[in-house]
Amino acid sequence: MARSLTPVLTIAASLTLALAAAPAAGADAGKGAAARAVTYEATARFQHHPNAVKAGYVPDKYCVVNKEGPGALGYPHFNHALDNSVDPAKPAALFYEDDGRGGKRLVGVQWLVYDRDQNLATDDDRPRLFGTAFTGPQRGHFPGQPVHYALHLWLWKKNPLGAFETYNPAVTCLPGTTRPPK
Repeated sequence: MARSLTPVLTIAASLTLALAAAPAAGADAGKGAAARAVTYEATARFQHHPNAVKAGYVPDKYCVVNKEGPGALGYPHFNHALDNSVDPAKPAALFYEDDGRGGKRLVGVQWLVYDRDQNLATDDDRPRLFGTAFTGPQRGHFPGQPVHYALHLWLWKKNPLGAFETYNPAVTCLPGTTRPPK
């Protein structure tokens, strides 16, 4: 069954206008709200999962759970051509969850920036976006991934812990969808 993107685009446009027009507590807050509106608008088309794949986001077949507590990331989709982007319209990763109908629903996004000196003990190059510092530096999560900084944004599904937390306890992985233990 084909779904129309009209409601999603209408919501994204409304949020863009509301966030851009909202009074800000300070310059960073205003910039952060405007940047978030840009992210809503830029990622709205990825609500339709095939659009993300066509745009170069490669799906991981496994759902990622938080091994240290509640919640999950969902299914990451990376576009490594966008690594090192701090453009709010160009996240390096999209996160999806199962929609209960055999499809995927976009829930969050992530930016990933490589650490300049690849030293976990220094952080003088920590990037910021939306007035928020990236987490890290942290080791790569797969062979060949450099030491990096990351910023998650739960834009399409509310995270009760906060919009920029790494894991979202409102996101779950279905049984049998997570990476088997080594």
